[in-house]
Amino acid sequence: MLRSTSKPTNKKTLQRPSKTKTVQKKRVVAKTKRSMSTITVSPAHSEAKAVLDHFGIKPEHPGIQIGQEVIQTTGRVVEIKNPTTGEVISTVRMASAADYHANVGKLDQKRKQWALCPAPKRGEIVRQIGDALRVEKENLAKIISMEMGKIYQESLGEVQEGIDICDFAVGLSRQIGGSVFPSERDEHFMMERWHPHTGNVAIITAFNFPFAVYFWNNTLSMICGDTFLFKPAPSGSLIGIAATKIVNDVLAKNGFESISGLFLGEGDVGSAIAKDSNNSLVSFTGSTHVGRQVGIDVAARFGNRILELGGNNAVFVFPDADLDMAVRSALFSAVGTAGQRCTSLRRFYIHEDVYDKVVDALEAAYKGVKIGDPLIPGTLCGPLNNVGAVEAFEKAVAQVPQQGGKIRYGGTRIPGVTGNFVVPAIAEMPVDAPLVKQELFAPVLYTMKFKTMSEAIKLNNEVEHGLSSAIFTRNQAAIYQWTGATGSDCGIANVNIGTSGAEIGGAFGGTKATGGDRESGSDAWKQYARRQTITINHSKALPLAQGIVFDVSSSAQGDEKFVPHPCFDM
Repeated sequence: MLRSTSKPTNKKTLQRPSKTKTVQKKRVVAKTKRSMSTITVSPAHSEAKAVLDHFGIKPEHPGIQIGQEVIQTTGRVVEIKNPTTGEVISTVRMASAADYHANVGKLDQKRKQWALCPAPKRGEIVRQIGDALRVEKENLAKIISMEMGKIYQESLGEVQEGIDICDFAVGLSRQIGGSVFPSERDEHFMMERWHPHTGNVAIITAFNFPFAVYFWNNTLSMICGDTFLFKPAPSGSLIGIAATKIVNDVLAKNGFESISGLFLGEGDVGSAIAKDSNNSLVSFTGSTHVGRQVGIDVAARFGNRILELGGNNAVFVFPDADLDMAVRSALFSAVGTAGQRCTSLRRFYIHEDVYDKVVDALEAAYKGVKIGDPLIPGTLCGPLNNVGAVEAFEKAVAQVPQQGGKIRYGGTRIPGVTGNFVVPAIAEMPVDAPLVKQELFAPVLYTMKFKTMSEAIKLNNEVEHGLSSAIFTRNQAAIYQWTGATGSDCGIANVNIGTSGAEIGGAFGGTKATGGDRESGSDAWKQYARRQTITINHSKALPLAQGIVFDVSSSAQGDEKFVPHPCFDM
Protein backbone atom coordinates (compact mmCIF):
# COMPACT_ATOMS: atom_id res chain seq x y z
CA MET A 1 0.00 0.00 0.00
CA LEU A 2 3.04 2.28 -0.07
CA ARG A 3 3.12 4.77 -2.88
CA SER A 4 4.97 7.91 -3.93
CA THR A 5 4.06 11.08 -2.06
CA SER A 6 3.66 14.68 -3.12
CA LYS A 7 5.12 17.63 -1.26
CA PRO A 8 2.79 18.75 1.57
CA THR A 9 1.28 22.19 1.12
CA ASN A 10 0.42 23.09 4.71
CA LYS A 11 2.63 25.98 5.78
CA LYS A 12 1.38 25.59 9.34
CA THR A 13 2.39 21.94 9.54
CA LEU A 14 4.41 21.12 12.62
CA GLN A 15 8.14 20.63 12.21
CA ARG A 16 8.86 17.71 9.92
CA PRO A 17 11.43 15.17 11.10
CA SER A 18 14.78 15.99 9.52
CA LYS A 19 18.38 15.05 9.88
CA THR A 20 19.31 18.56 10.91
CA LYS A 21 16.78 18.66 13.72
CA THR A 22 17.31 15.15 15.04
CA VAL A 23 19.41 14.96 18.16
CA GLN A 24 20.37 11.90 20.13
CA LYS A 25 18.16 11.44 23.16
CA LYS A 26 18.84 7.77 23.86
CA ARG A 27 21.35 5.50 22.21
CA VAL A 28 21.39 1.77 22.62
CA VAL A 29 23.67 -0.61 20.78
CA ALA A 30 22.07 -4.01 20.31
CA LYS A 31 24.33 -6.93 19.44
CA THR A 32 22.85 -10.07 17.96
CA LYS A 33 24.50 -13.13 16.54
CA ARG A 34 24.79 -11.58 13.10
CA SER A 35 23.92 -7.93 13.49
CA MET A 36 24.50 -4.70 15.37
CA SER A 37 21.70 -2.15 15.52
CA THR A 38 21.55 1.34 17.00
CA ILE A 39 18.29 2.89 18.19
CA THR A 40 18.18 6.69 18.38
CA VAL A 41 14.96 8.34 19.54
CA SER A 42 13.93 11.51 17.73
CA PRO A 43 12.92 14.58 19.74
CA ALA A 44 9.90 14.78 17.43
CA HIS A 45 8.08 12.47 19.86
CA SER A 46 8.07 15.30 22.38
CA GLU A 47 5.89 17.21 19.91
CA ALA A 48 3.12 14.65 20.24
CA LYS A 49 0.99 16.91 22.44
CA ALA A 50 1.19 19.75 19.94
CA VAL A 51 0.12 17.48 17.10
CA LEU A 52 -2.80 16.10 19.12
CA ASP A 53 -3.83 19.59 20.24
CA HIS A 54 -3.85 20.61 16.58
CA PHE A 55 -6.70 18.14 16.02
CA GLY A 56 -8.45 18.87 19.32
CA ILE A 57 -7.47 15.53 20.90
CA LYS A 58 -7.65 15.73 24.68
CA PRO A 59 -6.64 13.39 27.53
CA GLU A 60 -9.48 10.92 28.15
CA HIS A 61 -10.93 11.98 24.83
CA PRO A 62 -14.58 10.86 24.58
CA GLY A 63 -15.23 7.83 22.42
CA ILE A 64 -18.08 9.05 20.19
CA GLN A 65 -18.37 11.85 17.67
CA ILE A 66 -21.42 12.37 15.43
CA GLY A 67 -20.88 15.24 13.05
CA GLN A 68 -19.50 18.10 15.15
CA GLU A 69 -20.84 16.71 18.43
CA VAL A 70 -18.29 15.03 20.70
CA ILE A 71 -20.23 12.80 23.09
CA GLN A 72 -19.16 11.66 26.56
CA THR A 73 -18.81 7.90 26.92
CA THR A 74 -18.77 5.39 29.77
CA GLY A 75 -16.30 2.69 28.71
CA ARG A 76 -12.90 2.11 30.27
CA VAL A 77 -9.99 4.49 29.81
CA VAL A 78 -7.41 3.07 27.40
CA GLU A 79 -3.81 4.26 27.26
CA ILE A 80 -2.45 4.82 23.76
CA LYS A 81 1.23 3.94 23.90
CA ASN A 82 3.98 4.94 21.53
CA PRO A 83 5.54 1.63 20.35
CA THR A 84 8.87 3.39 19.82
CA THR A 85 9.30 4.78 23.31
CA GLY A 86 6.78 2.85 25.38
CA GLU A 87 5.41 6.17 26.63
CA VAL A 88 1.71 6.96 26.89
CA ILE A 89 0.83 9.46 24.16
CA SER A 90 -2.74 10.05 25.29
CA THR A 91 -5.78 8.32 26.78
CA VAL A 92 -9.22 7.64 25.37
CA ARG A 93 -12.46 7.00 27.21
CA MET A 94 -13.88 4.16 25.13
CA ALA A 95 -17.54 3.87 24.21
CA SER A 96 -19.53 0.98 25.62
CA ALA A 97 -22.09 -1.05 23.69
CA ALA A 98 -24.79 0.89 25.54
CA ASP A 99 -23.21 4.18 24.42
CA TYR A 100 -23.22 2.92 20.85
CA HIS A 101 -26.89 1.98 20.89
CA ALA A 102 -27.85 5.28 22.53
CA ASN A 103 -26.18 7.39 19.85
CA VAL A 104 -25.99 5.55 16.53
CA GLY A 105 -29.49 6.70 15.60
CA LYS A 106 -28.20 10.28 15.28
CA LEU A 107 -26.74 9.27 11.91
CA ASP A 108 -30.31 9.20 10.57
CA GLN A 109 -30.87 12.96 10.94
CA LYS A 110 -29.99 13.85 7.34
CA ARG A 111 -30.05 10.42 5.74
CA LYS A 112 -32.85 11.31 3.29
CA GLN A 113 -31.32 14.64 2.25
CA TRP A 114 -27.95 12.98 1.71
CA ALA A 115 -29.46 10.13 -0.30
CA LEU A 116 -31.25 12.63 -2.57
CA CYS A 117 -28.16 14.79 -3.06
CA PRO A 118 -26.89 14.18 -6.64
CA ALA A 119 -23.84 11.92 -6.80
CA PRO A 120 -21.64 14.55 -8.53
CA LYS A 121 -22.40 16.98 -5.69
CA ARG A 122 -21.44 14.31 -3.18
CA GLY A 123 -18.28 13.84 -5.23
CA GLU A 124 -17.50 17.53 -4.91
CA ILE A 125 -17.63 17.16 -1.12
CA VAL A 126 -15.22 14.22 -1.35
CA ARG A 127 -12.92 16.43 -3.46
CA GLN A 128 -12.90 19.00 -0.66
CA ILE A 129 -12.02 16.26 1.84
CA GLY A 130 -9.10 15.21 -0.36
CA ASP A 131 -7.84 18.79 -0.42
CA ALA A 132 -8.12 18.98 3.38
CA LEU A 133 -6.03 15.80 3.65
CA ARG A 134 -3.36 17.36 1.45
CA VAL A 135 -3.11 20.30 3.83
CA GLU A 136 -2.76 18.05 6.89
CA LYS A 137 -0.68 15.30 5.30
CA GLU A 138 2.42 15.65 7.47
CA ASN A 139 0.54 16.05 10.72
CA LEU A 140 -1.53 12.95 10.01
CA ALA A 141 1.58 10.96 9.08
CA LYS A 142 3.21 11.93 12.36
CA ILE A 143 0.27 10.57 14.34
CA ILE A 144 0.38 7.29 12.41
CA SER A 145 4.11 6.88 13.07
CA MET A 146 3.79 7.70 16.76
CA GLU A 147 0.68 5.62 17.39
CA MET A 148 1.22 2.64 15.09
CA GLY A 149 5.02 2.59 14.72
CA LYS A 150 5.11 2.72 10.93
CA ILE A 151 8.13 4.52 9.45
CA TYR A 152 7.44 8.10 8.44
CA GLN A 153 7.80 7.45 4.70
CA GLU A 154 5.20 4.70 4.88
CA SER A 155 2.93 6.90 7.00
CA LEU A 156 3.12 9.63 4.37
CA GLY A 157 2.29 6.97 1.81
CA GLU A 158 -0.73 5.85 3.80
CA VAL A 159 -2.10 9.40 3.93
CA GLN A 160 -1.41 9.73 0.21
CA GLU A 161 -3.49 6.62 -0.31
CA GLY A 162 -6.40 8.39 1.37
CA ILE A 163 -5.89 11.34 -0.96
CA ASP A 164 -5.70 9.07 -4.00
CA ILE A 165 -8.95 7.26 -3.21
CA CYS A 166 -10.65 10.65 -2.78
CA ASP A 167 -9.53 11.55 -6.32
CA PHE A 168 -10.72 8.18 -7.59
CA ALA A 169 -14.12 8.60 -5.93
CA VAL A 170 -14.59 12.12 -7.32
CA GLY A 171 -14.33 10.81 -10.87
CA LEU A 172 -16.46 7.80 -10.05
CA SER A 173 -19.25 10.04 -8.75
CA ARG A 174 -19.98 11.05 -12.36
CA GLN A 175 -19.79 7.50 -13.70
CA ILE A 176 -22.01 5.48 -11.37
CA GLY A 177 -24.71 4.13 -13.61
CA GLY A 178 -26.98 1.18 -14.04
CA SER A 179 -27.55 -0.85 -17.18
CA VAL A 180 -30.40 -0.75 -19.66
CA PHE A 181 -31.72 -4.14 -20.85
CA PRO A 182 -33.93 -5.01 -23.81
CA SER A 183 -37.32 -6.34 -22.81
CA GLU A 184 -38.98 -9.27 -24.59
CA ARG A 185 -42.36 -7.53 -24.18
CA ASP A 186 -43.65 -4.84 -26.52
CA GLU A 187 -43.37 -1.26 -25.24
CA HIS A 188 -41.61 -2.26 -22.04
CA PHE A 189 -38.40 -0.79 -20.66
CA MET A 190 -35.95 -2.50 -18.29
CA MET A 191 -33.12 -0.87 -16.39
CA GLU A 192 -30.96 -1.19 -13.33
CA ARG A 193 -30.32 1.54 -10.75
CA TRP A 194 -27.96 1.78 -7.80
CA HIS A 195 -29.34 3.45 -4.68
CA PRO A 196 -27.85 4.25 -1.27
CA HIS A 197 -28.20 1.56 1.36
CA THR A 198 -31.19 2.02 3.64
CA GLY A 199 -28.91 1.84 6.70
CA ASN A 200 -25.34 2.78 7.61
CA VAL A 201 -22.06 1.55 6.24
CA ALA A 202 -20.06 0.47 9.32
CA ILE A 203 -16.27 0.59 8.88
CA ILE A 204 -14.14 -1.41 11.33
CA THR A 205 -10.39 -1.16 10.70
CA ALA A 206 -7.22 -2.83 11.98
CA PHE A 207 -4.18 -1.26 13.63
CA ASN A 208 -1.81 -1.63 10.66
CA PHE A 209 -3.59 0.64 8.17
CA PRO A 210 -5.81 2.75 10.43
CA PHE A 211 -6.14 5.62 7.94
CA ALA A 212 -6.11 4.34 4.35
CA VAL A 213 -8.68 1.58 4.84
CA TYR A 214 -11.08 4.07 6.44
CA PHE A 215 -10.89 6.20 3.29
CA TRP A 216 -11.19 3.18 1.00
CA ASN A 217 -14.60 2.72 2.56
CA ASN A 218 -15.87 6.18 3.45
CA THR A 219 -15.18 7.79 0.05
CA LEU A 220 -17.13 5.12 -1.83
CA SER A 221 -19.86 5.28 0.83
CA MET A 222 -20.18 9.03 0.35
CA ILE A 223 -20.45 9.03 -3.43
CA CYS A 224 -23.05 6.24 -3.19
CA GLY A 225 -25.09 8.35 -0.74
CA ASP A 226 -24.59 6.30 2.42
CA THR A 227 -24.31 7.42 6.01
CA PHE A 228 -21.35 5.78 7.69
CA LEU A 229 -19.65 5.11 11.01
CA PHE A 230 -16.03 4.33 11.85
CA LYS A 231 -14.61 2.08 14.55
CA PRO A 232 -10.81 1.90 14.39
CA ALA A 233 -8.78 -0.58 16.42
CA PRO A 234 -8.17 0.85 19.91
CA SER A 235 -4.49 1.39 19.03
CA GLY A 236 -5.64 3.49 16.06
CA SER A 237 -7.87 5.76 18.10
CA LEU A 238 -5.85 8.96 17.75
CA ILE A 239 -5.57 8.86 13.96
CA GLY A 240 -9.25 7.90 13.94
CA ILE A 241 -10.12 11.09 15.83
CA ALA A 242 -7.96 13.24 13.56
CA ALA A 243 -9.33 11.70 10.35
CA THR A 244 -12.92 12.04 11.55
CA LYS A 245 -12.40 15.69 12.42
CA ILE A 246 -11.21 16.45 8.90
CA VAL A 247 -14.08 14.55 7.27
CA ASN A 248 -16.77 15.96 9.55
CA ASP A 249 -15.52 19.53 9.28
CA VAL A 250 -15.88 19.39 5.49
CA LEU A 251 -19.28 17.71 5.72
CA ALA A 252 -20.47 20.39 8.15
CA LYS A 253 -19.43 23.18 5.78
CA ASN A 254 -21.67 21.56 3.18
CA GLY A 255 -24.64 21.06 5.50
CA PHE A 256 -24.28 17.30 6.05
CA GLU A 257 -22.55 17.20 9.42
CA SER A 258 -24.52 14.28 10.87
CA ILE A 259 -23.94 11.58 8.21
CA SER A 260 -20.56 10.51 9.69
CA GLY A 261 -19.84 9.05 13.12
CA LEU A 262 -16.84 7.82 15.10
CA PHE A 263 -17.16 5.11 17.73
CA LEU A 264 -14.00 4.31 19.69
CA GLY A 265 -14.50 1.03 21.42
CA GLU A 266 -13.37 -2.50 22.09
CA GLY A 267 -14.83 -5.89 21.25
CA ASP A 268 -18.24 -5.22 22.75
CA VAL A 269 -18.76 -2.23 20.45
CA GLY A 270 -17.53 -4.19 17.43
CA SER A 271 -19.98 -6.97 18.23
CA ALA A 272 -22.82 -4.47 18.66
CA ILE A 273 -22.03 -2.95 15.27
CA ALA A 274 -21.98 -6.34 13.55
CA LYS A 275 -25.32 -7.37 15.05
CA ASP A 276 -27.11 -4.06 14.46
CA SER A 277 -29.63 -4.36 11.61
CA ASN A 278 -29.40 -0.58 11.12
CA ASN A 279 -25.97 -1.17 9.56
CA SER A 280 -26.74 -2.32 6.02
CA LEU A 281 -23.08 -3.05 5.27
CA VAL A 282 -20.31 -3.95 7.72
CA SER A 283 -16.80 -3.63 6.32
CA PHE A 284 -14.40 -5.41 8.67
CA THR A 285 -10.61 -5.47 8.38
CA GLY A 286 -8.83 -7.64 10.93
CA SER A 287 -7.94 -11.18 11.89
CA THR A 288 -9.54 -14.26 10.37
CA HIS A 289 -10.56 -15.41 13.84
CA VAL A 290 -12.57 -12.27 14.61
CA GLY A 291 -13.71 -11.87 11.00
CA ARG A 292 -15.32 -15.30 11.04
CA GLN A 293 -17.54 -14.23 13.96
CA VAL A 294 -18.34 -10.89 12.32
CA GLY A 295 -19.41 -12.76 9.22
CA ILE A 296 -21.68 -15.02 11.25
CA ASP A 297 -23.26 -12.09 13.12
CA VAL A 298 -23.95 -10.10 9.96
CA ALA A 299 -25.25 -13.12 8.05
CA ALA A 300 -27.62 -14.00 10.92
CA ARG A 301 -29.54 -10.77 10.21
CA PHE A 302 -29.12 -11.02 6.40
CA GLY A 303 -26.83 -8.00 6.27
CA ASN A 304 -24.10 -7.25 3.76
CA ARG A 305 -20.44 -7.55 4.69
CA ILE A 306 -16.93 -6.94 3.37
CA LEU A 307 -14.28 -9.05 5.10
CA GLU A 308 -10.61 -8.17 4.59
CA LEU A 309 -8.81 -10.66 6.78
CA GLY A 310 -5.38 -12.27 6.99
CA GLY A 311 -2.79 -13.35 4.48
CA ASN A 312 0.03 -15.90 4.27
CA ASN A 313 1.60 -14.58 1.13
CA ALA A 314 4.17 -16.28 -1.10
CA VAL A 315 6.72 -15.30 -3.74
CA PHE A 316 8.37 -17.75 -6.16
CA VAL A 317 11.69 -16.91 -7.82
CA PHE A 318 12.50 -18.84 -11.01
CA PRO A 319 16.03 -19.28 -12.42
CA ASP A 320 15.40 -16.86 -15.32
CA ALA A 321 14.28 -14.02 -13.03
CA ASP A 322 16.02 -10.72 -12.41
CA LEU A 323 17.43 -11.91 -9.09
CA ASP A 324 18.41 -8.45 -7.85
CA MET A 325 14.86 -7.24 -8.42
CA ALA A 326 13.50 -10.28 -6.62
CA VAL A 327 15.71 -9.71 -3.57
CA ARG A 328 14.89 -6.00 -3.30
CA SER A 329 11.20 -6.73 -3.67
CA ALA A 330 11.32 -9.45 -1.02
CA LEU A 331 13.07 -7.10 1.39
CA PHE A 332 10.34 -4.48 1.20
CA SER A 333 7.51 -7.02 1.22
CA ALA A 334 8.90 -8.81 4.29
CA VAL A 335 10.36 -5.92 6.32
CA GLY A 336 8.07 -3.02 5.33
CA THR A 337 5.74 -2.03 8.19
CA ALA A 338 7.85 -4.44 10.29
CA GLY A 339 6.12 -7.37 8.62
CA GLN A 340 2.68 -6.26 9.85
CA ARG A 341 0.82 -5.85 6.57
CA CYS A 342 -1.84 -8.32 5.58
CA THR A 343 0.09 -8.48 2.29
CA SER A 344 3.52 -8.91 3.93
CA LEU A 345 5.70 -11.63 2.44
CA ARG A 346 5.81 -14.68 4.74
CA ARG A 347 6.85 -17.51 2.38
CA PHE A 348 9.78 -16.99 -0.01
CA TYR A 349 10.25 -19.93 -2.37
CA ILE A 350 13.42 -19.94 -4.49
CA HIS A 351 14.22 -22.38 -7.27
CA GLU A 352 16.86 -24.84 -6.15
CA ASP A 353 19.24 -23.79 -8.96
CA VAL A 354 19.55 -20.22 -7.60
CA TYR A 355 18.60 -20.72 -3.96
CA ASP A 356 22.04 -20.15 -2.40
CA LYS A 357 22.73 -17.08 -4.53
CA VAL A 358 19.41 -15.47 -3.66
CA VAL A 359 19.51 -16.23 0.07
CA ASP A 360 23.10 -14.93 0.33
CA ALA A 361 22.03 -11.68 -1.33
CA LEU A 362 18.93 -11.49 0.83
CA GLU A 363 20.96 -11.84 4.03
CA ALA A 364 23.31 -9.08 2.87
CA ALA A 365 20.31 -6.85 2.18
CA TYR A 366 18.86 -7.56 5.63
CA LYS A 367 22.13 -6.51 7.22
CA GLY A 368 21.72 -3.11 5.59
CA VAL A 369 18.28 -2.48 7.08
CA LYS A 370 18.30 0.37 9.59
CA ILE A 371 16.09 -0.56 12.53
CA GLY A 372 14.96 2.34 14.64
CA ASP A 373 12.73 5.27 15.36
CA PRO A 374 10.18 5.59 12.56
CA LEU A 375 10.42 9.39 12.66
CA ILE A 376 14.15 9.42 11.86
CA PRO A 377 14.95 9.62 8.12
CA GLY A 378 16.61 6.48 6.79
CA THR A 379 14.86 4.07 9.15
CA LEU A 380 13.50 1.10 7.21
CA CYS A 381 12.09 -0.99 10.05
CA GLY A 382 10.30 0.54 13.01
CA PRO A 383 8.95 -1.19 16.11
CA LEU A 384 6.20 -3.77 16.27
CA ASN A 385 2.89 -2.28 17.29
CA ASN A 386 2.59 -3.94 20.69
CA VAL A 387 4.23 -6.30 23.16
CA GLY A 388 1.96 -9.14 22.05
CA ALA A 389 3.42 -8.93 18.54
CA VAL A 390 6.95 -9.16 19.97
CA GLU A 391 5.96 -12.26 21.91
CA ALA A 392 4.43 -13.84 18.78
CA PHE A 393 7.66 -13.08 16.92
CA GLU A 394 9.77 -14.75 19.60
CA LYS A 395 7.45 -17.75 19.74
CA ALA A 396 7.70 -18.29 15.98
CA VAL A 397 11.50 -17.97 16.05
CA ALA A 398 11.69 -20.57 18.84
CA GLN A 399 9.63 -23.02 16.78
CA VAL A 400 11.90 -22.82 13.74
CA PRO A 401 14.54 -25.35 14.93
CA GLN A 402 11.82 -27.51 16.47
CA GLN A 403 10.31 -27.96 12.99
CA GLY A 404 13.53 -28.74 11.16
CA GLY A 405 14.56 -25.21 10.20
CA LYS A 406 17.29 -22.80 11.15
CA ILE A 407 17.53 -19.07 11.70
CA ARG A 408 19.75 -17.69 8.97
CA TYR A 409 19.65 -14.10 10.22
CA GLY A 410 18.11 -12.01 13.02
CA GLY A 411 15.28 -13.32 15.14
CA THR A 412 16.06 -11.50 18.37
CA ARG A 413 14.52 -8.75 20.43
CA ILE A 414 16.71 -5.67 20.70
CA PRO A 415 17.68 -5.49 24.38
CA GLY A 416 17.89 -2.47 26.62
CA VAL A 417 15.23 -0.35 24.90
CA THR A 418 11.67 0.37 25.95
CA GLY A 419 10.25 0.14 22.44
CA ASN A 420 9.00 -2.99 20.67
CA PHE A 421 12.06 -3.49 18.49
CA VAL A 422 13.18 -6.78 16.96
CA VAL A 423 15.71 -7.82 14.34
CA PRO A 424 13.77 -9.16 11.32
CA ALA A 425 14.44 -12.85 10.82
CA ILE A 426 15.27 -15.04 7.85
CA ALA A 427 14.40 -18.66 8.61
CA GLU A 428 15.36 -21.51 6.26
CA MET A 429 12.56 -24.05 6.50
CA PRO A 430 11.38 -27.36 5.02
CA VAL A 431 8.35 -26.80 2.78
CA ASP A 432 6.16 -29.09 4.88
CA ALA A 433 6.78 -27.37 8.24
CA PRO A 434 3.43 -26.55 9.93
CA LEU A 435 4.78 -23.15 10.98
CA VAL A 436 5.03 -22.05 7.37
CA LYS A 437 1.30 -22.50 6.86
CA GLN A 438 0.36 -20.24 9.78
CA GLU A 439 -0.13 -16.51 9.43
CA LEU A 440 2.24 -14.36 11.51
CA PHE A 441 2.05 -10.60 11.87
CA ALA A 442 5.77 -10.09 12.49
CA PRO A 443 8.94 -9.88 10.38
CA VAL A 444 9.83 -13.57 10.03
CA LEU A 445 10.54 -14.63 6.44
CA TYR A 446 10.60 -18.35 5.65
CA THR A 447 12.86 -19.32 2.73
CA MET A 448 12.34 -22.65 0.95
CA LYS A 449 13.32 -24.45 -2.26
CA PHE A 450 11.09 -25.57 -5.11
CA LYS A 451 11.67 -27.29 -8.48
CA THR A 452 8.81 -26.81 -10.94
CA MET A 453 5.96 -24.49 -11.89
CA SER A 454 3.40 -27.11 -10.94
CA GLU A 455 4.98 -27.44 -7.50
CA ALA A 456 4.98 -23.64 -7.11
CA ILE A 457 1.24 -23.41 -7.77
CA LYS A 458 0.53 -26.28 -5.39
CA LEU A 459 2.64 -24.75 -2.60
CA ASN A 460 1.07 -21.34 -3.10
CA ASN A 461 -2.50 -22.62 -2.94
CA GLU A 462 -2.25 -25.12 -0.09
CA VAL A 463 -2.49 -22.58 2.74
CA GLU A 464 -5.66 -21.33 4.44
CA HIS A 465 -5.47 -17.74 3.18
CA GLY A 466 -5.60 -16.41 -0.35
CA LEU A 467 -4.66 -12.73 -0.37
CA SER A 468 -1.48 -11.93 -2.32
CA SER A 469 1.08 -13.88 -4.34
CA ALA A 470 3.83 -13.28 -6.88
CA ILE A 471 6.31 -14.91 -9.22
CA PHE A 472 9.55 -13.59 -10.65
CA THR A 473 10.24 -14.87 -14.16
CA ARG A 474 10.71 -13.76 -17.77
CA ASN A 475 8.86 -16.77 -19.17
CA GLN A 476 5.61 -15.67 -20.84
CA ALA A 477 3.97 -19.08 -20.65
CA ALA A 478 4.65 -19.23 -16.90
CA ILE A 479 3.21 -15.75 -16.45
CA TYR A 480 -0.07 -16.67 -18.11
CA GLN A 481 -0.26 -19.98 -16.28
CA TRP A 482 0.29 -18.20 -12.95
CA THR A 483 -2.42 -15.62 -13.65
CA GLY A 484 -4.79 -18.09 -15.29
CA ALA A 485 -7.69 -20.21 -14.08
CA THR A 486 -5.46 -22.99 -12.73
CA GLY A 487 -2.71 -20.75 -11.35
CA SER A 488 -2.58 -18.74 -8.14
CA ASP A 489 -5.86 -18.89 -6.20
CA CYS A 490 -5.21 -15.55 -4.51
CA GLY A 491 -7.12 -12.32 -4.99
CA ILE A 492 -3.83 -10.70 -6.01
CA ALA A 493 -1.47 -12.52 -8.39
CA ASN A 494 1.58 -10.42 -9.28
CA VAL A 495 4.45 -10.87 -11.71
CA ASN A 496 7.90 -9.38 -11.12
CA ILE A 497 6.64 -7.31 -8.23
CA GLY A 498 6.21 -8.20 -4.55
CA THR A 499 3.14 -9.11 -2.57
CA SER A 500 2.64 -5.70 -0.92
CA GLY A 501 2.22 -2.21 -2.32
CA ALA A 502 -1.25 -2.38 -3.96
CA GLU A 503 -2.58 0.60 -5.90
CA ILE A 504 -6.06 1.98 -5.30
CA GLY A 505 -7.21 1.53 -8.90
CA GLY A 506 -7.64 -2.23 -8.57
CA ALA A 507 -10.04 -4.07 -6.31
CA PHE A 508 -8.24 -5.19 -3.15
CA GLY A 509 -9.03 -8.43 -1.38
CA GLY A 510 -8.54 -12.17 -1.32
CA THR A 511 -10.12 -15.61 -1.30
CA LYS A 512 -10.67 -18.40 1.22
CA ALA A 513 -9.88 -17.35 4.82
CA THR A 514 -8.97 -13.86 3.61
CA GLY A 515 -12.70 -13.20 3.31
CA GLY A 516 -13.57 -13.21 -0.38
CA ASP A 517 -14.64 -9.57 -0.67
CA ARG A 518 -13.14 -6.49 -2.35
CA GLU A 519 -12.47 -2.85 -1.43
CA SER A 520 -10.96 0.21 -3.09
CA GLY A 521 -10.94 0.36 -6.89
CA SER A 522 -12.44 -1.33 -9.95
CA ASP A 523 -16.16 -1.95 -9.32
CA ALA A 524 -15.86 -2.40 -5.54
CA TRP A 525 -18.19 0.62 -5.23
CA LYS A 526 -21.15 -1.66 -6.01
CA GLN A 527 -20.96 -3.12 -2.50
CA TYR A 528 -21.76 0.31 -1.07
CA ALA A 529 -25.00 0.63 -3.04
CA ARG A 530 -28.33 -1.15 -3.29
CA ARG A 531 -29.11 -2.64 -6.70
CA GLN A 532 -32.63 -2.31 -8.08
CA THR A 533 -34.01 -3.82 -11.30
CA ILE A 534 -36.87 -1.82 -12.83
CA THR A 535 -39.41 -2.76 -15.52
CA ILE A 536 -41.67 -0.02 -16.93
CA ASN A 537 -44.71 -0.79 -19.04
CA HIS A 538 -45.58 2.21 -21.24
CA SER A 539 -48.18 0.38 -23.35
CA LYS A 540 -51.93 -0.18 -22.97
CA ALA A 541 -51.49 -3.95 -22.81
CA LEU A 542 -50.32 -6.31 -20.09
CA PRO A 543 -48.23 -9.04 -21.70
CA LEU A 544 -46.50 -11.50 -19.36
CA ALA A 545 -42.91 -12.69 -19.65
CA GLN A 546 -42.14 -16.12 -21.11
CA GLY A 547 -45.34 -15.91 -23.18
CA ILE A 548 -47.57 -16.88 -20.27
CA VAL A 549 -51.28 -16.30 -20.88
CA PHE A 550 -53.29 -15.38 -17.78
CA ASP A 551 -56.15 -13.38 -19.19
CA VAL A 552 -59.00 -12.17 -17.00
CA SER A 553 -61.47 -9.35 -17.56
CA SER A 554 -61.67 -6.41 -15.16
CA SER A 555 -64.36 -3.87 -14.47
CA ALA A 556 -61.84 -1.31 -13.20
CA GLN A 557 -61.89 2.05 -14.94
CA GLY A 558 -59.63 2.37 -17.95
CA ASP A 559 -57.46 5.37 -18.82
CA GLU A 560 -59.67 7.09 -21.43
CA LYS A 561 -60.24 10.01 -19.06
CA PHE A 562 -57.09 9.62 -17.00
CA VAL A 563 -56.48 12.30 -14.39
CA PRO A 564 -53.67 11.90 -11.80
CA HIS A 565 -55.13 11.02 -8.42
CA PRO A 566 -54.51 13.60 -5.64
CA CYS A 567 -52.59 10.95 -3.68
CA PHE A 568 -49.60 11.63 -5.95
CA ASP A 569 -48.21 14.49 -3.91
CA MET A 570 -44.55 14.28 -4.87
